Amino acid sequence: MDVSDSDLAPIMLATLILILALGALALTNMRRRHGQRERELSVDLERTRADLERARQFLAGEPQIAIVWDRADSEPRVDGEFNLVSEAMNARRILSFSAWLDAAGAERVQEWVGKLLQRGEGFSAELASLKGRRLEVSGRAIGGAAVVRIRDISGDRLERLRLQEAYAEAQTELAGFRQLLDALPHPAWARGRDGRLVWVSEAFARALEPSERQNQAELFDRATLEEAVEARGQGVWRARAHATVGGARRPFAAYEVAHEGGALGVAVDLSEIDALKAEKDRLNGAYKGLLDRLATAVAIFDRSKRLDFYNAAYARIWSLDPAFLDTRPTDGEILDSLRARRLLPEQANFREWKTQVLSTYQAMEPVETVWYLPDGRALRVAAGPNAEGGVSYLYDDATQSYALSAQLNALTRLQGETLDALKEGVAVFGADGRLRLDNPAFAALWGAPARAADQRPHFDEIGRECLALLADPAQWDALRGAALGLDERRHPVDARLERRDGKIFECAALPLPDGGTLMTCFDVTDSAKFERALTERNEALISAEKLRNDFVKHVSYELRTPLTNIIGFTQLLADGNAGGLNPKQIEYAGYIRGSSSALLAIINDILDLASIDANALEMRLEEVDVEEAMKAAAEGVQDRLREANIDLRIVATDDVGTMWADGRRVRQVLFNLLSNAIGFSEPGQTVTLATMRREGEIVFKVSDRGRGIPADQLERVFDRFEANNGGTKHRGPGLGLSMVKALVELHGGRAIIDSVVGEGTVVTCVFPTRAARSAAAQVAN
Repeated sequence: MDVSDSDLAPIMLATLILILALGALALTNMRRRHGQRERELSVDLERTRADLERARQFLAGEPQIAIVWDRADSEPRVDGEFNLVSEAMNARRILSFSAWLDAAGAERVQEWVGKLLQRGEGFSAELASLKGRRLEVSGRAIGGAAVVRIRDISGDRLERLRLQEAYAEAQTELAGFRQLLDALPHPAWARGRDGRLVWVSEAFARALEPSERQNQAELFDRATLEEAVEARGQGVWRARAHATVGGARRPFAAYEVAHEGGALGVAVDLSEIDALKAEKDRLNGAYKGLLDRLATAVAIFDRSKRLDFYNAAYARIWSLDPAFLDTRPTDGEILDSLRARRLLPEQANFREWKTQVLSTYQAMEPVETVWYLPDGRALRVAAGPNAEGGVSYLYDDATQSYALSAQLNALTRLQGETLDALKEGVAVFGADGRLRLDNPAFAALWGAPARAADQRPHFDEIGRECLALLADPAQWDALRGAALGLDERRHPVDARLERRDGKIFECAALPLPDGGTLMTCFDVTDSAKFERALTERNEALISAEKLRNDFVKHVSYELRTPLTNIIGFTQLLADGNAGGLNPKQIEYAGYIRGSSSALLAIINDILDLASIDANALEMRLEEVDVEEAMKAAAEGVQDRLREANIDLRIVATDDVGTMWADGRRVRQVLFNLLSNAIGFSEPGQTVTLATMRREGEIVFKVSDRGRGIPADQLERVFDRFEANNGGTKHRGPGLGLSMVKALVELHGGRAIIDSVVGEGTVVTCVFPTRAARSAAAQVAN
């Protein structure tokens, strides 16, 4: 349906009126709300003004300065009493912290303010101004602004602050003391005014049983606690008390101190201390018992200088009465007593010397001196401080030691002078092969320069000098091996060294017990030449003797056969078997037979001696009747006895019996002895042949009363071909006694001759028995 403009006009008008009415209504409401808001803002403004006034009054009521930054980059506002920090102060100088704070304080505040403005970190600190006033400087962020307040904290507030600090410090110390007491192994506790436990340490709790811990039981028994209560009235309780800990009863040193709020106590376990004291007493007893058995005199003085211990050697070395020593005299009193008896070293100023001796009580290190006593003794005195105070003295009689030391020094000097005077070169090398000692002769023999004692050249260094002089350097190796070889290879070495200049040295290296080596050298050039000459001569003599023996043996064998024929044919002629002979022919035949028999005997002796020298003489041992052998020998010399008009007496003991020997050789020994005795006897004299048995020996003695043998010839009578008629008519080759000695020694015996000129001669031959020879053979094996 179409509406015309005329129809729309009333509608639009009505709408406009409605809009205007609504606008008027809205405006009215807005004005009402704005009026109400204005009234509220007015109230808030009045309230803010009142708060600001109150804040100003509050700030004015307490001296302070406020610095406010609305923004970090804005200028701060400074309000308050500027003279709080210093006179003639303004806002700009307040911001210069170094104007009213020391350099360190100003630097700290500047740093804190920077952190407040940049990160909003608050701070609070107490500082002293340059005028000495105590100030509290604090800063914090408030509503986007940074505020720093500077307040004076003197007066009651300062005192309260100090009390708070003291209280905090006391609480810290109390906590530290409790931690310390908890860490200690000793039980500790605290009591209140009523005497009950208010705190116990961990050691106290551990000492109780679990059930006792809950009931806050006491550590000690009732009697001990009552004693502690009585003693606390005097301030301090000290006692030795026992408590059961871990099922064992232990001793404690208990201490409890009373104070206004109660009492504090601690108990120290004495178990280990008592055990240590007992062990110490035991060790001291054993130590003193050991010291009492020492030969060294020992005296121990305590810190008051009184004698605490001495051993028997101390009383003996000073001849002191034990009754006097048991009174525990002082060190000075003992010195005075010894001086009065002239037992101390003579001193020009005894008081000064005594003071020096007693100064050991203040010494830190032991002191050792030597006292030379008037009686000739030398005492080595060692004095040292004790751990518990006092001094211990050790007196050692060193008289013999010093005498031996003096003798050793004298002997060393004597040995040194002796070595220097020796013509034999002597050098001693140490275990390291270096020269320790040599004499001038050693350097002179090798043409070496004299060496200082501190140079100590090595063996090889000396060896290089010696090797240059030797004809054969290899000869030095044996000496080097003895000086530098391993211990198991070191043994004495003798070496003959020949030098290029013709000199010959006899050198020896002897290992010493300390690992060193003694080397000796001696110039034997002349003796070596004589030795070579004697050796060559001896070899020539041996060759000549061998040639002689071979010649004699050969000739003897060649002569014995013709002589045997001569003797046989002469016997046939004398018996008349080849026809009768006139008396003169028979007499001549007797002469031929006698001379031939004598010559045959000489030849037989020569052959026997040659066999003995060659160890080729055969011995036929058997049981020989001693008396029969004596008679057989006597029968062989009957013709000589008749011709010389000599009597023969035979003497034999009844127990002579038999002997184990070669019977033929025994008869030969006796025959030669009798022949020798007859030859040296004068007509009408008597020759005695005696025998006896004694302790495993058979002894034959042939004695005559002839001229005797001079003493200077006795040593040669048993030598071969040593013939000395002694002025008698006896003639012979000098083989009889040599043969006797050789045959007796083959039997293991010995021949002895004893003669006095003008009185006669006794020849003794000793033959061992069979048992004696067997025993000697067993010992030899």
